[in-house]
Amino acid sequence: MTDRPKLAVWKFASCDGCQLSLLDCEDELLDVVGAIDLAYFPEATRDEIEGPYDLSLVEGSVTTPHDAARIHEVRGVSKAVVTIGACATAGGVQSLKNWANVDDFISIVYAEPDYIDSLETSTPISDHIDVDYELRGCPINKYQLLEVVAAFLQKRTPNISAHSVCVDCKLRGTACVMVGQGMPCLGPVTHAGCGALCPAYNRGCYGCYGPAETVNMASLGSWWQDLGVADDDLVRALRTFNGYAPEFREASEVYEH
Repeated sequence: MTDRPKLAVWKFASCDGCQLSLLDCEDELLDVVGAIDLAYFPEATRDEIEGPYDLSLVEGSVTTPHDAARIHEVRGVSKAVVTIGACATAGGVQSLKNWANVDDFISIVYAEPDYIDSLETSTPISDHIDVDYELRGCPINKYQLLEVVAAFLQKRTPNISAHSVCVDCKLRGTACVMVGQGMPCLGPVTHAGCGALCPAYNRGCYGCYGPAETVNMASLGSWWQDLGVADDDLVRALRTFNGYAPEFREASEVYEH
């Protein structure tokens, strides 16, 4: 046993992609494990050190009664909880069921629906417990994750930019695809983190990192309508990885009705 801080990584309803972002740190991973103990991380090791844990990273949304109970157990053994990724911070793509009858999905996907015990909604972790920080992305940016872990080790606020994807387009010299080409893009309302990847390859932003700190959804909707985008298509664009984030959810419901 050491006196190093203990890190736990928990999985709820998700694809594991955000956990893999930590393992994808490669050169930096040795520095991470040198500064902390990976006390609980089933994706990386079978070894387990009992809590309490100094920092818990939580991936995934709450979609079952078991999830709803288990997340309170995680909070109880964690000094700090950081949610990572779109599922944990906004309900994930599985939150599409929040606008539909979940029984319809279950009957289509599963051969024996009677065995499925699912909540009517898929919700972010913050709907159930207090969280200390939310790191957005689908998947998260590994360098942002390293910054968050370092910040908690150093007892400071993580230095994560809160600007929109548009700023990153300007920083890398990418011409605006919406202004220049009339291409629908969610960049003006999307949190930075990907390095403005899609516009750099002549595609509109898909909103993978969720809503930016301050957004004007009505202005974006007006732009898209001027470009000839139908309201139904605008709703579908907002209801993807981060569809249940309040800003995207409320806007999508406006254009749905």
